[in-house]
Amino acid sequence: MTLVKSVAVLAVLLAAVAYFAVRARRLYRMLRLGPNENRFDHIPERIRGVLSYVGLHTRMFRNLYSGILHFFIFWGFVVLLTAIIQAFGEGIIPGFSLAPIGGNTWIASLQDLFGVLVLAGVLMALINRLIIRPRQFHESNEVDALIILGLIATIMVGMLGQNAARIVQGGDPSASWRPASSAIARLFEGVGWRGSAAVPSHEAFYWIHILAVLAFLVYIPSSKHLHIIVAIPNIFFRKLGPKAGAALAPIDLEHAEHYGVSQVTQWSWKNLLDLYSCTECGRCQEQCPAFLTGKPLNPKMIIVDARENLYKTVRDAPAGQRRDPPQPQKLIGEAIKEDEIWACVACGACQQECPVLIEHVPKIMDMRRSLVLEESKFPKEAQNALRSIETQGNPYGLPRAQRSDWAGGLGVKTVEEKPDAEYLYFVGCAASYDEANRAVARAFVKLLQKAGVDFAILGPRETCNGDPARRIGNEYLYQTQAQANIEAMNTAKVRKVIASCPHCFNTIKNEFPQFGGTYEVVHHTQFLAGLIKDGRLRP
Repeated sequence: MTLVKSVAVLAVLLAAVAYFAVRARRLYRMLRLGPNENRFDHIPERIRGVLSYVGLHTRMFRNLYSGILHFFIFWGFVVLLTAIIQAFGEGIIPGFSLAPIGGNTWIASLQDLFGVLVLAGVLMALINRLIIRPRQFHESNEVDALIILGLIATIMVGMLGQNAARIVQGGDPSASWRPASSAIARLFEGVGWRGSAAVPSHEAFYWIHILAVLAFLVYIPSSKHLHIIVAIPNIFFRKLGPKAGAALAPIDLEHAEHYGVSQVTQWSWKNLLDLYSCTECGRCQEQCPAFLTGKPLNPKMIIVDARENLYKTVRDAPAGQRRDPPQPQKLIGEAIKEDEIWACVACGACQQECPVLIEHVPKIMDMRRSLVLEESKFPKEAQNALRSIETQGNPYGLPRAQRSDWAGGLGVKTVEEKPDAEYLYFVGCAASYDEANRAVARAFVKLLQKAGVDFAILGPRETCNGDPARRIGNEYLYQTQAQANIEAMNTAKVRKVIASCPHCFNTIKNEFPQFGGTYEVVHHTQFLAGLIKDGRLRP
């Protein structure tokens, strides 16, 4: 019987691992469809991120209830890998035991403790999905989630039942270290399972345990719970530097084969890994201002629909061409509607909330770039703004010549008039043209003068920083505007910049360096706070 059991356990294990390997290889080959991208820099920082986001669940705990249940399940599975090793080891090799490293003592206690915690986490998850039903799960795959929770619960029941049955057989050296299993054992004894009578129940629970583990392994590659495997590498390979969508990647306009992304395989391997990593938890949609105000955008479904488009691209390839790059399915207009793409305000709230650090905003911006630069498709309102930026240097269409009118009578010098000024005040379009914002700029300048700050402005040489054009998708116009400002600032030997507009602040600080414009940038509110702290201004 022992030999038969060993062969049977080994056979089902090899079959499950082989199936998993085939599916994993297919997923890896799909990743290779995307262009290369270097995400192997700053290794220590990447490791620290994994320890924080994975080990400590720093983002998961923003929602305390979900954070607790996920923490129980995640760390439970880490600890219970020892139980899985023990189960398959003793099934294949008679007499196999982890006793030499504490399998009958502290490891046994941890297995019991985390088995109970995992079951508690599963119960909390079921209550959340079936009773509380938060809006964030809208459009998520509920059946998939319930299957996974069912498999996890079955694994735990099998493990605890197996240990309890071993205890009632007698002679288990770990019995005193397993309080939960011992409690279950007393229940078994109450129904007459004692000694040899408990052997069949032990075998039944053993097979429930290992078959549930293997079913879990087989199911994962086809499930949204693939994140169990890919979340850690996805977090490791996260974008470093400016947070969220603060700095979009530039396009090499002279050498790029395509402008933006119109097919899913035009995204880099890291962007495709993002698609695998989505858990459909819905945290992104609950922070998205477009979704919350009834716009057609749901950042969660952008990722889910793009993932399905990737799978369909490979699934629909002719059998004889599976080894060659498949013909991509249409991404924009079919998998993802144009209205969804235009509803995004590029705030990055989705990315700030995502527990596995998916990069939503760059993907949406890539699709916008394709629509604008390759198809000349954009909303009418955007067309007017782009034309105004191109012809007048501001999105309002007001004359360039009026850009410095706001400073009339204040005695503000330009960089030509004051080439050695310590600070450049980059005014921005809103403060240059909008009456309400002009009042802010004038008041700020008066405070600078009162504090004796050495500053100047670009004056007529200042133009729109290009942020509206870049976020709309017109990278060409953005680069034109950015380079014009950078040329003016570098010619004036600018080193320190004060910005009132948050868009100017972000663009100059985080995106101008892509084109040779590296400056020390501070927002005017921070600068004023510093003046007050130094005693140069009194509130």
